[in-house]
Amino acid sequence: MQDSEQQYVDTLFAHLDAEVAKAQARLDAVQRDVDPDNPDADALVRRETEYHSLNAKLDALNVAETGLVFGRIDVTEDHPENPVPGRPDLERRYIGRMGIDDREDDYRTLLLDWRAPLARPFYLATTAHPEGVEKRRNIRMRGRAVTAVDDEVLSGDGAETSAAGVGSEAALRRAMNEARTGHMRSIVETIQREQDKIIRDPTRGVMVVQGGPGTGKTAVALHRIAYLMYTWREQLTRTGVLVVGPNPTFLEYISRVLPELGETGVVLATVGQLVPGFTPTGADTPEAREVKGSEEMVTVLKRAVQAYETVPAEAVQLRFDGVPVAATPAMVKAARTRARRSHKPHNQARPVFAEHLTQLLAEALAQRIGADPLGGANLLSAADVDQLHDDLAEEPQVQALIDAHFPELDPVEVLDALLTSEEAIAAAAHDYDDYTRAALYRSPGSPFTDSDTALVDELAVLIGTIDPEEQRRKEEAEWRELVAEAEGALDVLSSSESTDNDDDQFEAEILSAADVIDAETLASRQRETDTRSTAQRAREDQTWAYGHVIVDEAQELSPMEWRMVFRRCPSRWMTLVGDTAQTSSPAGVDDWTAALEPFVGGRFRLHELTVNYRTPKEVSDYAADVLAHIDPDATVPEAIRASGVPVRHVRELTEVERRDDGLTAVIDAGNVRDMKGLEFDHVVVVEPHKIIEASPQGWQDLYVAVTRATQTLTVVGE
Repeated sequence: MQDSEQQYVDTLFAHLDAEVAKAQARLDAVQRDVDPDNPDADALVRRETEYHSLNAKLDALNVAETGLVFGRIDVTEDHPENPVPGRPDLERRYIGRMGIDDREDDYRTLLLDWRAPLARPFYLATTAHPEGVEKRRNIRMRGRAVTAVDDEVLSGDGAETSAAGVGSEAALRRAMNEARTGHMRSIVETIQREQDKIIRDPTRGVMVVQGGPGTGKTAVALHRIAYLMYTWREQLTRTGVLVVGPNPTFLEYISRVLPELGETGVVLATVGQLVPGFTPTGADTPEAREVKGSEEMVTVLKRAVQAYETVPAEAVQLRFDGVPVAATPAMVKAARTRARRSHKPHNQARPVFAEHLTQLLAEALAQRIGADPLGGANLLSAADVDQLHDDLAEEPQVQALIDAHFPELDPVEVLDALLTSEEAIAAAAHDYDDYTRAALYRSPGSPFTDSDTALVDELAVLIGTIDPEEQRRKEEAEWRELVAEAEGALDVLSSSESTDNDDDQFEAEILSAADVIDAETLASRQRETDTRSTAQRAREDQTWAYGHVIVDEAQELSPMEWRMVFRRCPSRWMTLVGDTAQTSSPAGVDDWTAALEPFVGGRFRLHELTVNYRTPKEVSDYAADVLAHIDPDATVPEAIRASGVPVRHVRELTEVERRDDGLTAVIDAGNVRDMKGLEFDHVVVVEPHKIIEASPQGWQDLYVAVTRATQTLTVVGE
């Protein structure tokens, strides 16, 4: 069996190598297509586009080589494309990380991409529900070599029932028992029926995946990304996909899964990394996390911005060409009212304020200089007043007045000024309690924290960020300006041509600059072409609208962080995975409906994962006792295997047995939150009572700690 599979795999790699060679040859040709000394603007753009496309294709082809083939099914089919020898009623389908066709044989399918509909029976089939599959073969590879095969007979003679109704049991058992590394494994070989249902769910709204520890929530989310980008390739390649994780360690842990699945154009970020250029490095107290995460911060931040929109206590005396004019509190207040009634963010309302205040000053100045000595009508016309307005708009005194009472603001500076001033906090949170005001304050010079990111994002909305369409118009104006400058340069070159050109003795045609280059071509030499990938552009654009957003450990998001995440997905096409029993954030999620109601009402789909693939029964039983303190009515996921090793209890850390057969994690009250989403072969939980006492979510933190183990759990102290 292994030899025959090796022969087939060799055929697949021959096709793959041919594709790689073809793409590499084209890439080399593309790099030679443009003359570097005389580049054509359009040719440069075409080259850059094709260059990045070919590189992406090469990346996909090279990554697919890792575990190219992992399965085969023999499935009932009336007109099989690849019939099983001697069985014309069966089709043989090989399943792998990418699709491969034989172009010389009418594009006959040699390898099915695991995301293709025809590959789905590989994951759905069990002996109870064979889905037309008679036999499933799991193929294990190392590099290009087939190292093992395992067959499962799912219908007919020899069919056996699998534990917990899971499919592909041999591959699943092998994956669960293998030692862990520093990176998450793809589960593409072992996706189970309930997981496949979620991965391929056609919902185009918000989908919540609730599941206890070890149920594969993260793996399901990542494989859903790969499936969606396969199914909605054009749309999601253009708009991008955002994956939000709980911490940088987690993002590093999952970073290799998506490339293995054939998807690299995805942005991975924590909530603290969602505002470009903002890098929080500090840590908040639980009280600060709770207060900053509360939706009440919207009110506090609005007041903080409005505190910059001031009215002078008394008239400000100005003088224009020796003529005195008073900017009265009534004028400034009227201008502020006009600006606020525009319902624009602060910085975008500033021109409204400036325009109205300047107009009021122009009218006041007209009254002074245009008054009729005989008491008649003002001697200045409307056109004269308009001219005064234009002149005053350029006056430094007027600009200073505008800056003093309606300044241009920066979100980070506003937040820093608020949080480091007890007076500013007292003014913005005057009707909140002392607990709230004390939690917000931090000493000047101390670093920002992850919780501050959502506040900066909220302030960016209140203050006003650059509108993408406005930015496009600005870039177009700059381009036209470059063209105008280029036309000017060509005019100078034409006018400075040597008068010797008119000498009759020279009959040869003499070319001018305008004959060999036009203004737009000349301008394009100075114009930068954006050749960044979608993921690169999205990461650097705070206003980017992602096509799909996935949030892992979603129960940790505060109301303010939910606002920030939903801004990045106006379509509301999101996959949220989490477990409310593991919420450790003081402002996190207790109930999905309550958390999502402000954004989608009750319009979201809920899936629940019920099988614990990771945690052995001995550890799962211990964790169930912890879960009972959090939610006595919670459903405990069914553990489908036992390790045979009971949970060990010791008094001191020195009594812990040293293990060399996999990764070991020592978890205490100081690092438990950094363990979110991770898994280890052996886990040592130090002094559970201290973890419980460390925060109001102490029992949830302990639940997280004890469920990280895939093999053994040791508890130090009680």
